[in-house]
Amino acid sequence: MSQALPKGGLIVSCQARDDNPLRGPGFMVAMALAALQAGAGGIRCEGAADIAAIRAAVTVPIIGLIKRNDPGFDVYITPDFAAAKAVADAGADIIAVDGTRRPRNGDALGVLIRRIHDELGKPVMVDIATLAEAIAAEAGGCDYVGSTMAGYTPETAHRRDGPDLELLAELVAHCHRPVIAEGRYDTPALAAMALALGAHAVVVGTAITNPREITRKFVTAMAPR
Repeated sequence: MSQALPKGGLIVSCQARDDNPLRGPGFMVAMALAALQAGAGGIRCEGAADIAAIRAAVTVPIIGLIKRNDPGFDVYITPDFAAAKAVADAGADIIAVDGTRRPRNGDALGVLIRRIHDELGKPVMVDIATLAEAIAAEAGGCDYVGSTMAGYTPETAHRRDGPDLELLAELVAHCHRPVIAEGRYDTPALAAMALALGAHAVVVGTAITNPREITRKFVTAMAPR
């Protein structure tokens, strides 16, 4: 039986892009274990190999996803049922899918959610960028609403300076499913603010598990002017 995400918990996103030296299950397992030693209550991770390796090492809830870029389609987070099945087979407790209105190569969102529930027996976290998308995701039967895509779609790109706290407040006010704050919550104060606004839990990735980007911020701030 899949585990629920702990209320008020920190979920650490352990992911690395293809060009990152930390790419690979071994590094991601180490990241996950370090996060859990510090008190994290869950892990979000990408790719069947990483999910399976982390599942073998931890007992906390795992939000799993697969990123796949299909030519001509903007949706890339667990874009179809085959990707969702791979995530489930790898051992994730919750399957994250893209819930934006962008073109998708696969089932309509509501159909995908229903198939994940019926055929895989897993809850679904839908990653959205707007309140309208969140409302549609709830109508489709999602179990969690995540603000993950806020700032990363054409209509929300102008709101990418820090986390979208305005959207988070709207989600908390209007959604009936637990709201997961995710996207540029890069300080402890911002994560605490998300909980104060009513988020069920907070996902933090780059600020904890991406030394390359953390280093880049220091280097940029220290550069001669």
